[in-house]
Amino acid sequence: MGVKSFVEGGIASIVAGCSTHPLDLIKVRMQLQGESHVPNPAVQTLRPALAFQTTTTTTSSAIHMPPPPARVGPVATGIKIFRTEGVAALFSGVSATVLRQTLYSTTRMGLYDILKQKWTDKETKTMPLSRKITAGLIAGGIGAAVGNPADVAMVRMQADGRLPVSQRRNYTSVVDAITRMTKQEGVTSLWRGSSLTVNRAMLVTASQLASYDQIKEMILENGLMKDGLGTHVAASFSAGFVAAVASNPVDVIKTRVMNMKVEAGQKPPYAGALDCAIKTVKSEGPMALYKGFIPTISRQGPFTVVLFVTLEQVRKLLKDF
Repeated sequence: MGVKSFVEGGIASIVAGCSTHPLDLIKVRMQLQGESHVPNPAVQTLRPALAFQTTTTTTSSAIHMPPPPARVGPVATGIKIFRTEGVAALFSGVSATVLRQTLYSTTRMGLYDILKQKWTDKETKTMPLSRKITAGLIAGGIGAAVGNPADVAMVRMQADGRLPVSQRRNYTSVVDAITRMTKQEGVTSLWRGSSLTVNRAMLVTASQLASYDQIKEMILENGLMKDGLGTHVAASFSAGFVAAVASNPVDVIKTRVMNMKVEAGQKPPYAGALDCAIKTVKSEGPMALYKGFIPTISRQGPFTVVLFVTLEQVRKLLKDF
């Protein structure tokens, strides 16, 4: 039964991850909007000179200084990626998504199911919400620790297109990304932002899996719908919304820490997760922690629906094994 839980969860996670990958990529691009250390050669060339020029020269130069890029929504972000980088760019990092789902989601889904089987009351066949949340926290934390290297690679591959051509990493695949990161930045770079990944995964898994089970039970107990596709879709979309609200702030910080470029001999843009959170809030305001929320819920909703609908179908197919 233990192996079966991992297989079922793994298949459902890979299907859901691949089908919603473009939405995840748009979310990552939006979360990186507004970072103050993103290179902009035109502006950087002007700024040092402005400090030493006369008022007249400064005013003249300032007039021609490029304005900061406007923040755009998910649709505009998607169209921009399509126009400037091509349709294939919407699936940048999909190999990393497959590996991430294989490592992270397979682990968390399998562990959660095993804990649920052990902690479910044998007589009533029910499990208290508190135990569901605890099972989600444990499963999510362990899964995130296992899948962090693929998560870092995925974020970098998804964000690469927003950098100037000369500064892009141009990873050809998740294997190339992990290999080059290990050689250029050390093995520890594969677990950069791991504390954030673990925290986010614990929140997502606890809110997503626990709320799905709880909402599904409430629907069936109150006779609102029968156990079928309608119930699975309603419960899973609700679970996706809960997970998006709970995890978005951690997800923004995780994305920025993982994506930061650390040059040899230079101070990294962020000293850690807390430093990143403080700098983000100071420079962009507290709502920056919910940057990319629309694509997050736009991705989390369909992802969770596909995940659980696929999981229920896979369970039916493998019920005799």
